[in-house]
Amino acid sequence: MNVLAPLCSAKRATRPCSGYGTGLSTEGESTSKPRDAMNQIVSGWGRHPRLSAEIDQPRDLEGVRACLRDTRKALIPRGLGRSYGDAALAARILSGPSLGHLLSFDAQTGRLRAQGGTTLDKVIDFALPRGWFLPVTPGTKFPTLAGCVAADVHGKNHHGVGSLSAFVETLQIVLADGSLVTCSREDHAELFWATMGGMGLTGVIYAVDLRLQPVHSVFVKNVSLRTGSLSETCRVLCETQDDYPYSVAWIDTLTRRGRGRGQVMLGAHAEDGRLQPLHRPPRLSVPDLPMNLVVRPGLHLVNRAKHGMQWRRRVAATVHYDPYFYPLDAIDGWNRLYGRRGFLQFQFAVPGVDGEAVMAAALERTNRAAPCALAVLKTFGDHPSGPLGFPLPGYTLALDFPRTDAIEEAVRAATDDIIAAGGRVYLAKDSVITQDQFAAMYPRLEEFRRLRRQVDPQGRFRSLQSDRLGLS
Repeated sequence: MNVLAPLCSAKRATRPCSGYGTGLSTEGESTSKPRDAMNQIVSGWGRHPRLSAEIDQPRDLEGVRACLRDTRKALIPRGLGRSYGDAALAARILSGPSLGHLLSFDAQTGRLRAQGGTTLDKVIDFALPRGWFLPVTPGTKFPTLAGCVAADVHGKNHHGVGSLSAFVETLQIVLADGSLVTCSREDHAELFWATMGGMGLTGVIYAVDLRLQPVHSVFVKNVSLRTGSLSETCRVLCETQDDYPYSVAWIDTLTRRGRGRGQVMLGAHAEDGRLQPLHRPPRLSVPDLPMNLVVRPGLHLVNRAKHGMQWRRRVAATVHYDPYFYPLDAIDGWNRLYGRRGFLQFQFAVPGVDGEAVMAAALERTNRAAPCALAVLKTFGDHPSGPLGFPLPGYTLALDFPRTDAIEEAVRAATDDIIAAGGRVYLAKDSVITQDQFAAMYPRLEEFRRLRRQVDPQGRFRSLQSDRLGLS
């Protein structure tokens, strides 16, 4: 019989289960202090911009409502700060990790219900030993579920299954007036889709019902294919994407000959029945450095070594899921390598037609401004998304740069070319595009604004990004 099994007695559960209708744990119903508050200097993962913010930390649903009753300042929900730019920054922040409890799980269907502040690594810790895994995952396991919903995250399997929204069954959202609304594709569908990818501007994502995927191993069968140019990398990605559920490419953007050469990494979950071991804490940690260590000569050597180490065209191996899906999680605080000025990630999507030429032009333009520390290329399929949905059929390229004035200017210039080709920039990574560029990239923008006016007529939810882009 298919019965929702409460997690009250689960090994990793920390508090009794909440009733989904109220979202309140039995321990928290009578607390006299439903939230904590403090002031703190905060930034996104790119470490820029930084500001002093008043941080509210609600402990339960009443705490969230208490934050919303305090109307002195507008605010933005924030998870663990894994969005790269200014999307989760404001003078007042509603911090969600205290609302991070697993609520229920159906062991037959893989349907998980959890509070929005639950982190992906907590979901993996609970679900993977039971034979279930995230259906879509970004390149780190440390965001919250609410943050992943707000960015409608995608992974290495978008070409086959789409973004996270394809697997979200229902959302519970606390609106600006304090009301708790349950929405899905059938009920309050406009709110559901506006929240998926809505950057936290529709309300506080209080709980998420997510459909997990069954797996039979903690290991991934990985095939790495060596390529000699951007054209070959694009061709191999397109030719192999139907053969493997996961595909991604690392490319070398700094070499003068064969720019865009790299490695296409294909993956599928193994079937060996081994559901241990899980991931371990990071083994390395980067201190808070004043200077940038990511410089062009060193990157040249790293890229040359990475490409040269795979001298055979095809290498197959079975690898643990952690280094396959989350390679950078092995280094705690890797963003501090860029020093106090931080870094900028420029991620954009372009249609397959002329996509290669647009990407080559973007690489040429940005390479003159700053060295690219990491370049990741994937393909996108044709799947439904919300009005601020990022993916479109074609390619997506993510480029990491040390932050300078020159690279910000180069990114804005490259964005004009991307717009002309029918592409767009990912809001979860952005901190530099203009209001006019944003409006030109997202044709359903007015649909989102109309819904926002309905659910937040006073504009209570706003961020530095929403102010910059004219969404507030």
